[in-house]
Amino acid sequence: MIVMLAFATNADAQGILGRLKDRAVNAAKNAVERKVEDKVTRETDDTMDDVLDGKKSSKKSKSSKNNDADDEEDVVENVDAQYEQSDFVPGAVAFFEDNLQSEQMGEFPSKWDLIDGSADVANMKSKKCIHFEPGSRIEPLMTNQQSYIPDVFTLEFDFWMNDPKTEMSNCYELEFKDADGGDVYEIRIGESYSKLEVTCRFLSTTGDWRDSGGGKTWEMKKNDWSHFAMSFNKRALKIYINNKRVINIPNCKSAVRMKIHQADWGGFHGNKNYMTNFRYAKGAMDLYAQNVTDMSAVEKAIAETGKFVTNNILFETGKATLKPESMAEIQKVADYMKKNPSARFEVQGHTDNQGSDAVNDPLSQQRAEAVVKALEGLGCDPFNMRAVGKGSHEPVADNKTDAGRAKNRRVEFIKR
Repeated sequence: MIVMLAFATNADAQGILGRLKDRAVNAAKNAVERKVEDKVTRETDDTMDDVLDGKKSSKKSKSSKNNDADDEEDVVENVDAQYEQSDFVPGAVAFFEDNLQSEQMGEFPSKWDLIDGSADVANMKSKKCIHFEPGSRIEPLMTNQQSYIPDVFTLEFDFWMNDPKTEMSNCYELEFKDADGGDVYEIRIGESYSKLEVTCRFLSTTGDWRDSGGGKTWEMKKNDWSHFAMSFNKRALKIYINNKRVINIPNCKSAVRMKIHQADWGGFHGNKNYMTNFRYAKGAMDLYAQNVTDMSAVEKAIAETGKFVTNNILFETGKATLKPESMAEIQKVADYMKKNPSARFEVQGHTDNQGSDAVNDPLSQQRAEAVVKALEGLGCDPFNMRAVGKGSHEPVADNKTDAGRAKNRRVEFIKR
């Protein structure tokens, strides 16, 4: 009896050890698979960064098939992000712009009006910007201060976010008002547990207050600049962060003025609050339109005229640095070039007549080269492209008006 018990005990012990061994092997296998998946994800993310930097993309690694539900959700989110990146279309005619370049450090910015608190011109990470004290409010200084926003417009700016582990949290509020000074909608951009969060409380076209929800959150760029953009078309409000649409409201009342509030709430008194590169512009994406240019438009233009002309490839003011929202338009051209690999193009950069030829001529050349580099990064053969800067010498519209100058700032792809 004792012998049988000992034998059974020994067998059980061996079974337990076997199961423990199997578990250890499986755990190690799963850990390796997770590392591989993480590496693939990082490489995929880096590919888009390389394109924006003008670098040639490397081939993506193929991830192994995984039936885990969480992983399937991640794949769907990535697809959505690609769609969202192609959505924003800047207004064509700017009626307020300020990159703070001509401002004196430490002074209140001359294109703005102070409502509460204090603000001054500063420099953060090589960008001149507006520095806000907590709780401060400012608004653009316009000819008609009470009403200057049309019912179809876009707004863009860059904003600074701290690392919440080392600095106090940031919170920026955009307060949009009607002609009587009443609230119409309020957009809040802030940090939530090391995530970037955007919310919008708005007055619907039916007259009741609504909320965009708890806000969409994602990993924030810590101690760095991010880009805000919004498009409003009569009633449709869309909000974008870093070229991804995060809020889409179909029915919202229109506003006529806007105040920027550096929120001071929750006991936080962080002092690193900065914004810059503001651009208000008339015009926006048509209701329900996904993009002003599609592949068929590029093909049609080249087939009929031998060239494709676009005003939707945008650069930072006075620089040859492509804005992220330009990549949607460049992608359409890249798709055409890859579909027609034997076609050769002269990529021309054109400017308006603001500034001297000594500045505009080399700037237009550098911008054309930046477009060629971006196309190369998207897989186009550089042998088939030649960058040419035309400066302001070939205008297509009157440079005496804002609308004319906007049309003259363009990129042309001429088939040779």
